[in-house]
Amino acid sequence: MTIEVAALLPAVALAARRAGAAILQHYEGDFAVDRKADGSPVTAADHASEAVMLAALKVLTPDIPVVSEEQVEAGKFPDVSAGRFWLVDPLDGTKEFVKRNGEFAVVAGLVVGFKAVAGVIYAPVPDVLYAGAAGHAWRERDGRVEPLSARVAASDGLVVAISRSHIGPKFESYLATLPIKGRRPCGSAIKFGLLAAGEADIYPRFGPTMEWDTAAGHAILEAAGGRMETKDGEPLIYGKPGFLNNGFIARGRAG
Repeated sequence: MTIEVAALLPAVALAARRAGAAILQHYEGDFAVDRKADGSPVTAADHASEAVMLAALKVLTPDIPVVSEEQVEAGKFPDVSAGRFWLVDPLDGTKEFVKRNGEFAVVAGLVVGFKAVAGVIYAPVPDVLYAGAAGHAWRERDGRVEPLSARVAASDGLVVAISRSHIGPKFESYLATLPIKGRRPCGSAIKFGLLAAGEADIYPRFGPTMEWDTAAGHAILEAAGGRMETKDGEPLIYGKPGFLNNGFIARGRAG
């Protein structure tokens, strides 16, 4: 099966918007917060969004397996040995969802040849969508579609995108080696959108993440001219044991 990855994105974006609408049905009311085995939060909104995305991707690409966070939590691990699969986080930033700060997103990335090649990130509260594949990335907001281009860092220093929930000594020690002129705190995969849009220059992460946290943002950033690698400077590939990333550094365009 030959995949025209860029042609898939409008349908995936529509599915992400529908999943976002399902999330908002819970966000605007009362919801219970449960805990997964690792102690991280999960809500009915996570499951509602996942149901929308799984159904949509099954229709859109029935031959491509889907690795989705809550499915994996339930012990469902599809065969990804062919190197072609979707990675879905139906509610990336559940901690931010629980805090009701709006910094959460529906995230779907396509992997081909164990590389992230296409992605969609939809943040339903500000109603902003990022998408990218095949050298073309864009953002939809306020009824407009605008192309995205990662920037070359200015000579007077870097703007760093930082997590609201995952900052530690390694992160601060690394920043101390760089000329940092500003920080952009932000939850979830939206940080990748900031880099792709040329609104930040670097996003380092030294703690573990899951592949469904990064695949969509990775693809969008590369489509916008940025790059992403492991913290050791190696290519970041997908389909690793346990779908686990051991840190990464995402950057804007090379100078």
